[in-house]
Amino acid sequence: MFDRFELLIGKDQLDKVKKTKVMVVGIGGVGGIVASSFIRSGIEDIVIIDHDTVDITNLNRQQVAYQSTIGMKKVDAMEKILLDINPHCRVRKYDLFLNHENIEEVLDREKPTYIIDACDSKDTKKEIILNSLHRNIKFICAMGTGNKMDPSMLEITDIRKTTNDPLARIFRKWVKDTGIQDKIMVVSSREVPKKTGKVVGSNSFVPTSAGLLMTSYVINEIIKDSKKDSVC
Repeated sequence: MFDRFELLIGKDQLDKVKKTKVMVVGIGGVGGIVASSFIRSGIEDIVIIDHDTVDITNLNRQQVAYQSTIGMKKVDAMEKILLDINPHCRVRKYDLFLNHENIEEVLDREKPTYIIDACDSKDTKKEIILNSLHRNIKFICAMGTGNKMDPSMLEITDIRKTTNDPLARIFRKWVKDTGIQDKIMVVSSREVPKKTGKVVGSNSFVPTSAGLLMTSYVINEIIKDSKKDSVC
């Protein structure tokens, strides 16, 4: 089923992709497309984490959201989708809110090669960053995609180079105050967010585009590392 992708990257790199274990935290507008596009890209070992249920308001942007899945746990709906794409993939699901009390236990058990942070909680994002740096796990974080309309303004960059992203601004300050020197790679939009009041506006194309950028980043990193290993 991956013949067309193998034409682009070669069998050795595809084999490396298949053996790489990824963890996706947050199965919403960004994380849902990350998870499904990972499986379509050959990943066969994936951990998905979310404690939310599918709501009618998710229908405009989330991969797990259909009339038939409203009320389901997101991890259950996502697992069904992933196995429907590739029944041979291994899906480990956690119906929990990842935080400082349980993150070490989950990471000890799963030992992912990459963590994709697509969650909404600032505290969880901080825990992912700190634990990933401490354990030398590769990771990438999603910043804000709400109130944005132009997917072409999205970019993958170090958190320190972000602009016009209210969430990224909070994390730029936190990284500086915490004294973190390592690169913190994120997907962020340079677009000035629209003002919608208390409720954040959303659409189907900006979160999806952000998720696909994250998948692209990780898959290309796996391929790059595979080529380095072959040279060594």
